[in-house]
Amino acid sequence: MSNDSGIRVLVEPLREFCVQVLARLYVPLEDAETTADNLLEADLRGVSSHGVARFRRYVRGLQTGQMIPQPDIRLIHETPATALVDGGGGLGQPVSKRAMRMAIEKARQVGAGFVTVRNSNHFGIAGYYAMLALPHEMIGICTTNSAVLVVPTFGRDAMLGTNPISVAAPAGRERPFVLDMATSTVPRGKLEVYNRMNKPMPLGWATDEVGEASTDAGHVLGNMERLAGGGLLPLGGAGELLSGHKGYGLALLVDILSGVLPGAGYADNIYLKDEAGKPLPTNVGHFFGALRVDGFRPVAEFKATMDDIIRRLKDSAKAVGQERIYIHGEKEYELTDERRANGVLLHPKVMADLQAMVGEFGVPFAH
Repeated sequence: MSNDSGIRVLVEPLREFCVQVLARLYVPLEDAETTADNLLEADLRGVSSHGVARFRRYVRGLQTGQMIPQPDIRLIHETPATALVDGGGGLGQPVSKRAMRMAIEKARQVGAGFVTVRNSNHFGIAGYYAMLALPHEMIGICTTNSAVLVVPTFGRDAMLGTNPISVAAPAGRERPFVLDMATSTVPRGKLEVYNRMNKPMPLGWATDEVGEASTDAGHVLGNMERLAGGGLLPLGGAGELLSGHKGYGLALLVDILSGVLPGAGYADNIYLKDEAGKPLPTNVGHFFGALRVDGFRPVAEFKATMDDIIRRLKDSAKAVGQERIYIHGEKEYELTDERRANGVLLHPKVMADLQAMVGEFGVPFAH
C-alpha cells in the first residue's frame, strides 16, 4: 500500500528480510537482529535518514570487507565504573548494544557506568542505545563520531562528523525525555532524502566547495564523497551570529569523548583510504553512559519531578498559531505507535533497492 509520503511496509516482514540478508553475509543471528532492530527503530521514529535506507551501506561494507561479519570484540581495559572495548571492525550496532549494556551493569553496581568503543563502524541512531537505560530506572547517554562531513566555523573543508548526542531520562506518567540530535544543522541522511526527491534543500544546511551556501543536495553530497570541499554546517549555521560556533564546539566535544578518549579515529583521521583508494578500517568511536537515578534521589521523586517539568512546559503559553509544545522524543513515540500498527513508510527508491536485494541474496520479501 502506498500514499503520497511513501510505500507502507509492515515492520516484522521488513525486519525479517534484513536479518536474513545479513545472515547470508555471515553475520551471527543475534548481531543481525540487533542491526535490523536499530534500523527499524529509526524508521518507526520517523528518522528515515538512518533507517533501512542505510541498509545497502551495511551490505556493501560487509561485501567489501570494510565491515567484519564476525568480529573479534575484545575488552581492552576495565575499572568498576569504566571500560574500553575494541569492536574488531564489525558492524557498529552489535558492539554498541553490548557496550551500553555493560555501562548499565556498571551503573547497577557502582551508580554510574561509562564505556567507550574503538575500531567500530556506523551504529545507526544514537537514541536506540540511550533508551536501553530507561527500563532500568537510569539515565542513558550516547555519543559517536562519524565520517567527516561538517565544516568548522570559519572553515571551508569538512573536518568533523555530524557527531550525534543522545540522552534519555525516565519519567512517571509522561513519556520519557529522549534527546537524539546531530551536532550539525542536519545529518547527511537529510541531504540524501532531498536528493532522492530531487528537491532543493533549505538554505543554511550546507556549503559548497568554496564555502558558499548551497541548496543543491546532490552537488554537496558529491563534494563530500570526493572530499572536494564544503559540507554540512554546525548546529546554528555559518559563522557566529546564530551561534554556529556552539554547534562546532558540541561536535568537537563528541569527537573527544568518542574518538580521542577510546583511541579511535577522530576529525579527518576517520574513514581513510590507502594510496590505491581502497577503504581502510574506519575506526569509528562511541561513548556510552548510564546513571542510576537512585544514586541521586529516590526514583519515584525523580519521576514525579520529571512529570512536573514536562507538564509545565507543555501547558505553558503557545506562540501565535501554535496548538502544542512538544517534549523531545514525544513525536517519535507517537509516530512509533502508529507505525507499529500500520507499517513504516519507505521512499520508492529505497523500496526498489530492497527488491534488488531479493534477487541478489535469494531472500523473499513478502511485505
